[in-house]
Amino acid sequence: MSLNLLDADTATLPIIQSCPQPLAPASSEPAMQIIRRNGKISPFDSAKIAVAMTKAFLAVEGSSAVASRRVHECVEQLTAEVVMALMRRAGDGRTFHIEDIQDQVELALMRTENHKVARAYVLYREEQSRQRAEERAAEAKPAGAPELHVMLPDGSRVCLDTKRLALIIGEACAGLEGVSAAPVLTETSRSLYDGISQDELALASIMAARTLVEHEPNYAYVSARLLLDKLRGEVLSHVHGVPTCASQTEMATRYAEYFPVYVKVGIATELLDPELARFDLARIAAALKPERDLQFQFLGLQTLYDRYFLHKRGKRVELPQAFFMRVAMGLALREIDREAKAIEFYDLLSSFDFMASTPTLFNSGTLRPQLSSCFLTTVSDDLDGIFKSIKDNALLAKYSGGLGNDWTPVRGLGAHIKGTNGESQGIIPFLKVANDTAIAVNQGGKRKGAVCGYLETWHVDLEEFLDLRKNTGDDRRRTHDMNTANWVPDLFMQRVDADGEWTLFSPDETPDLHDRYGPAFKMAYEAYEAKAKAGGMRVFKTVRATDLWRRMLTMLFETGHPWITFKDPCNLRSPQQHAGVIHSSNLCTEITLNTSADEIAVCNLGSINMLNHIGPDGFDQAKLKRTVTIAVRMLDNVIDINLYTIPEARRSNMRHRPVGLGLMGFQEALQVQRIPIASDAAVTFADISMEAISFHAIEASSDLAAERGRYPSFQGSLWSKGILPLDSIQFVADARGGLDADRSSTLDWDRLRKKVTSSGMRNSNVMAIAPTATISNICGVSQSIEPNYQHLFVKSNMSGDFTVVNEFLVRDLKSRGLWDEVMVSDLKYFDGSVSRIDRVPDDLKDLYATAFEIDSAWLIEAAARRQKWIDQSQSLNLYIANPSGKKLDALYRLAWRRGLKTTYYLRSRGATHVEKSTLRGTDGKLNAVSASAAISHAAIVVPVAMAARELDGVKACRIDGPDCEACQ
Repeated sequence: MSLNLLDADTATLPIIQSCPQPLAPASSEPAMQIIRRNGKISPFDSAKIAVAMTKAFLAVEGSSAVASRRVHECVEQLTAEVVMALMRRAGDGRTFHIEDIQDQVELALMRTENHKVARAYVLYREEQSRQRAEERAAEAKPAGAPELHVMLPDGSRVCLDTKRLALIIGEACAGLEGVSAAPVLTETSRSLYDGISQDELALASIMAARTLVEHEPNYAYVSARLLLDKLRGEVLSHVHGVPTCASQTEMATRYAEYFPVYVKVGIATELLDPELARFDLARIAAALKPERDLQFQFLGLQTLYDRYFLHKRGKRVELPQAFFMRVAMGLALREIDREAKAIEFYDLLSSFDFMASTPTLFNSGTLRPQLSSCFLTTVSDDLDGIFKSIKDNALLAKYSGGLGNDWTPVRGLGAHIKGTNGESQGIIPFLKVANDTAIAVNQGGKRKGAVCGYLETWHVDLEEFLDLRKNTGDDRRRTHDMNTANWVPDLFMQRVDADGEWTLFSPDETPDLHDRYGPAFKMAYEAYEAKAKAGGMRVFKTVRATDLWRRMLTMLFETGHPWITFKDPCNLRSPQQHAGVIHSSNLCTEITLNTSADEIAVCNLGSINMLNHIGPDGFDQAKLKRTVTIAVRMLDNVIDINLYTIPEARRSNMRHRPVGLGLMGFQEALQVQRIPIASDAAVTFADISMEAISFHAIEASSDLAAERGRYPSFQGSLWSKGILPLDSIQFVADARGGLDADRSSTLDWDRLRKKVTSSGMRNSNVMAIAPTATISNICGVSQSIEPNYQHLFVKSNMSGDFTVVNEFLVRDLKSRGLWDEVMVSDLKYFDGSVSRIDRVPDDLKDLYATAFEIDSAWLIEAAARRQKWIDQSQSLNLYIANPSGKKLDALYRLAWRRGLKTTYYLRSRGATHVEKSTLRGTDGKLNAVSASAAISHAAIVVPVAMAARELDGVKACRIDGPDCEACQ
């Protein structure tokens, strides 16, 4: 669609919306200059802005007298706003590219809700851009001596190799539907100048491709391939010691040559374990699959480039397939046929069928292979124990471990201290120290250190614990960076249901409550309540259970914390209840393992890409079995290879050998099967898919036990008694007097029970669904079991901001002839949702309903079906568009009634929306580079990124926060 703004439309006049009252024009105009598209400089003239906007209004709204008057008032005000915006952006400078001005005009139109005019303006700009590209192509000079030069790192200049530039861009576009090299070349050429550096040249083409992603998702693959060319030049030059570059075609043969040199250089620079050199490197190198470099989207490859690839003083030495092979070799170090297993592991990782967790990817095959993901600790009730726990946090976080601390044993505020004959300050001051330690130890700058503190609901400091994340009050009693979670016993929920009383105690006076659960907890707790009423307790407080529950939910909404997790189902269904007690979960609420003073629980994670296991006939069980079998072996290997920074972690991990196999890409797996997430069919798929994962994971661990031996604490476990996760549901039902939970199954569990009791298990726990925030980015799928947040938005993480477009939605809209510029504009306007776009059919609206458009009860129902198969838990985020106390109460009570073990973040929609416009210039760390390099790209604010909700000055949780561990 194109719009000729020179020809006014005389159609019937709609009302122009939301025009503010006109402002008096500025008394004097700053001396500003404009860089035109041909590179020439001309004086700035605000009158031209007014003329252009007037033509846009008249072309859309008509030319009657009333319209003209309204147009005049709006244009006068909008022109003043554009000029002021340009002055603010200019700082000390007064020179703009003409595109900058047009971007500000577009923003001004959107801010004042003149959406029809803005849409026409966007379409007009696109049409003009296309025409200019055609004109430049027609007038292009024949190939000859290049006029532009590239500045090399040593300061010398060489002619720009336009043929190679065209080759690399053409190669990046090859085989991708809906993309073309021509617009990328055109946009790249616009950013070039004489004396451009090599890095700037590479970034120019990447940025050029990124501007096109919102219109065609496949340009995300183009920009990734262009980044790959930059990476190849950096890596090959560093490894070989001389400037080197190679195309993707050339890498088909050069990968095998590069790999042994990479290993040698990595060992020499103390990046790699020297043991890797003892592999048959020729055999390993021959197994590399260079073509798999092409499956990355830009977000995935940029994330690897910024945070995962090994580097020496900022210079990368690792290409993608070498990265995956390095991880695989590190996990195969103790295998008998190391080469065969390394190749098998590599094939699984590089295909994106399965991805190991971030610490494993960071550190496998290096000199310090800390590969475990999660650590759970219990804090002792004395100064030595408290500060040892804080030191342990630092040591565990140093190499990328996520932490969960159980603070319940520490005595509460006002409790007696025998040694000083004084009173305790409670747990809050120590939590402040733990918070600051997490900030100080930031995992080498790779990601922010993160910890979650857990407290049982009966602890006397609970009310202050609930306030830890508030932005008001005494800052010395606040932890603005530390996550917090409630560890809720069933008895409390029963008191809430009955509107009964609840008593808070100090653990030094009730020491056995910490280790009790189910009926035993109820008996001990009621005895302490009676003792308190009789005057036998020093520190306690009685409150109304419903009031405390409401406050818990209020703080969860206002601050995003503390999360709601349930103590009794975690313990009653634990396979390891004979060996200890689960006192907390981990950083992301999916790990449920025993902790004590001498055992720090450790879990080793990885996730299956569900999208890759959906074939033409639906769920591919055979492929899933292969993936799960190899994945469980890889995770089990982590335990033996792992670097343990503290002895309590090693002791626990070697004794129980827990692993956590999870999943990601659940949303895409539904969409390719045409299943809406808010449906009975989605709940059923969650059930049967998790049943299959559980069945094959348990069988794989049992097979490993037959090969390698049972884990040391196997005897006495539920496994040894033939009690599988499906069977343990009955324990919760018995303790509560009933449980509303589905118990159906489809596979041959009787056979598996017999196998487990006879062969045993290699691992005490085998399943846990983690958030997968970063590894799902690498694989290009939605994280974990999450619904789509939006279908067109900007995702923020530590690597920057990235345009994300749902390629499945685009594919469906294309098939129905609905994908065009207007649809892109509508998606921006409606915050990445199709539900309010009239021309989108109802079946697509149902299939592509976003997180805030569905009832989170559907997510709970699906999670409950998964939970019956999982021996640990799952990171379950809940979404609520218009929160109310009644809705939150119903949602979390439903989670408890369905037998869920834990929940994670409560996501709430932002109260305000950020500006909506084009997405040019918003992607990744390239923004800063483009400005400093004088590459002219419009710097436009992201259109639909989640804004933090404000309530009484307190921020609720946000999605894709760069500082959020769950988002990294």
